[in-house]
Amino acid sequence: MKQARRLDNAPPYLFVEIEENIKKALENGVDVINLGIGDPDMPTPYFVVRKMAEAINNPVYHAYPEYDGSMEFRCAVAQHYKKRFGVDLDPETEVVALLGSKEGIAHIFFALVNEGDFTLVPDPEYPVYELATALTGGVPYHMPLTSGNGFFPDLSIIPKEVVKRSKILFVNYPNNPTGAVADLKQFQSIVDFGLKHDIVVCNDNAYSEFTYDGIKAPSILMADNAKDIAVEFHSFSKSYNMTGWRLGFAVGNKDAISKLKKMKNNIDSGVFTAIQVAGIEALKGCEKFVEGMQKIYARRRNIAINGLQKLGLEFELPRGAFYFWIKVPKGYTSKTYTQMLLDKTGVAVAPGNGYGEYGEGYIRISLTISDERLKEAFERIRNLG
Repeated sequence: MKQARRLDNAPPYLFVEIEENIKKALENGVDVINLGIGDPDMPTPYFVVRKMAEAINNPVYHAYPEYDGSMEFRCAVAQHYKKRFGVDLDPETEVVALLGSKEGIAHIFFALVNEGDFTLVPDPEYPVYELATALTGGVPYHMPLTSGNGFFPDLSIIPKEVVKRSKILFVNYPNNPTGAVADLKQFQSIVDFGLKHDIVVCNDNAYSEFTYDGIKAPSILMADNAKDIAVEFHSFSKSYNMTGWRLGFAVGNKDAISKLKKMKNNIDSGVFTAIQVAGIEALKGCEKFVEGMQKIYARRRNIAINGLQKLGLEFELPRGAFYFWIKVPKGYTSKTYTQMLLDKTGVAVAPGNGYGEYGEGYIRISLTISDERLKEAFERIRNLG
C-alpha cells in the first residue's frame, strides 16, 4: 500500500527510533538505563489524581467536551498566567485547550502554512517543528543555535527572500535540547521581528518552571505588543508529571488562536473534561509541588555535572529544562557514540543529529531518572576505560 506523498517528506520520529533500539537491547537481556527521553520518572501529584478520580465518576463529564476547552479550564489558565507572568489573557479568545502541546504545535503549522511557504525553525530543535513543516508542504529555514551565540537565533542573517515568504517563527525557551533560557530582551527582539515582517512567532514553553541558579524563565507574552503577533504553548507533561494525560494549552494572539481552534475543531473533539478538571487542580495547587520538583532536578543536575567532569566530557551547563547537551568524544559521530554507549554500557542517550544539522557532534541526556540510576549510568561509562 502506498502512503500519501506528504508522509514521504516526514523522517522517522526521533523518540520512536530511540524506543526501538532500547526494546531490542531489552530483548537481549540488557539492563538499560534510559537517559534518552524526557519522561518524568515521578508520579503525577496525588491531589491531581484524586481530583481526576472524582471527576471521572461525574456523568456530566461523560458527554462530548467543549471544543476549545471548558470555560473553567481556560479561566484557570488565564489566572495562572496573570499570577506567574503578569500577563492578562481573555479566556474566551486568547486561550485554547490542547491534547498536549505537541498536538497544538503541529496543528498551528497546518493552520498558518501553505505549500511552499517558509517556516523559521531552530536547529537543533524539538523534531515536531520540522515534521509539521514537512507535512504541510512548507519549507523549513533552519536558524542555527550554537554555543557562540548562547543558543539563540541570529535573525539578522536570515535572507530577505526567506523572510518575505515566511509565515511562522518557532522558538523554544527554556530550550530542549540545549538548556538555554531566553531573557525578556531576547524575546522582545523576536516579537519585534515578527511584527515588522508579519510573521507569527511561537514559543514552546513546556519547561518554564525548571530553571537554575536563581533564573526565572519569562513568557514571550511579557514582551511589549507580544499579543499582536505571538502565541505560546504550554504542557502539563513536564511541570506536573502528566505526560500520559495529554493536556496542554496555547495562549496569545487571538487571530492565531482562532485559526488554531478552527483547525482543531475540524479534526478532534477536544480534551476529556475530567482531565481538564484535574488540570485546573494542578494549576491551583502547583507551587509547592513544582518547588519540590525544582529541587530534585537541581540535585540531579549536580550529579550530572560531577559525573561528566569525571568523564572529561565537554558539556553545556543547562540554565533551564532538564537536559544536558554534551559533546561527543573525538572519533565519534552523534550516532556512533550513542550506539556504542547502548551496546557497551546499556546506557541509552539521544543522538544530537536527531535534533538537526547543528546537533551533530552532541548527545542529549535527560535527568528524568532516579539519582541512583543516574549515578550508575555515569559509573558504567567511566568503567569503559
